[in-house]
Amino acid sequence: MGSIAALWLSGFFQCQVARADETPGEKPPGRVISLNLCTDQLLLLLADPATIIGLSQLASDCANAPLCELARHYPAFRINVETILSVKPDLVVTGTSTMPVTLLAAQSVGTRLEMFAPAHSLADISTSIRRMARLLGVPERGEALIKDFNDRLARLSLPLSPDAPEAVIYAANGFVTGAHSLPDDVLHHAGLKNFSTSTGKKRTHALSLEKLIAARPDLLILDRSGQGTSQAQALLDNQALESAFRGTHRINIPASLWLCGLPQTLDALEILSKARQMMEGSGK
Repeated sequence: MGSIAALWLSGFFQCQVARADETPGEKPPGRVISLNLCTDQLLLLLADPATIIGLSQLASDCANAPLCELARHYPAFRINVETILSVKPDLVVTGTSTMPVTLLAAQSVGTRLEMFAPAHSLADISTSIRRMARLLGVPERGEALIKDFNDRLARLSLPLSPDAPEAVIYAANGFVTGAHSLPDDVLHHAGLKNFSTSTGKKRTHALSLEKLIAARPDLLILDRSGQGTSQAQALLDNQALESAFRGTHRINIPASLWLCGLPQTLDALEILSKARQMMEGSGK
């Protein structure tokens, strides 16, 4: 791609991400497509069913999509130019990693395109819900969902004290979650320190099984993206890891609960808040 095209796409990208509200007086879209797993979920939560004409192929993957069963009632589209050109929706919602050529296709047929950045905190979830609801012309529906979300968040959150237990989120291939991420913020709301950041590591990085066991954080959180049989996933069921972290010091959380910023992310917070309280009850 030439430099001029790259600059144009950069400006287009920034503009679309920044647009948070529906234009006053604009008619709500009657035909909407989502090309991203996370916008799939927001669309299913907020849109009138008759307006959804397609979702991404990931929407029906129950290992990653909380609303996978509901998604199976809608067509699944590939993320490509042909989809946009053939269906000609009023609105396309997607993530910020969508291929530039798809963005160009949307513009070429006069389709409105709105991109949603990933949630990096629980606060971002309310922002995304409000934005999606306004784009769909159902702001009151969004505000009701946000109120329920914030009420539950307040009930589940625990204070983060200086002597709070340390927790590590351990995923396939031995990756541990770093700072400025949605799971990191969920940990803090559960009254838990992120072991990764407390050791000076700010970004998600790989940690060997041996180093993890030697460090012995208070709580091991296995971030499971599905049962699978891969070697990467098998690491989470290693016998040495199971022996090192037993009872209240080990829990499983499906990746689907915080892969996207959704009201269902609070299910992960509830699991962690209960784990924090159980550790307190057992003397940590």
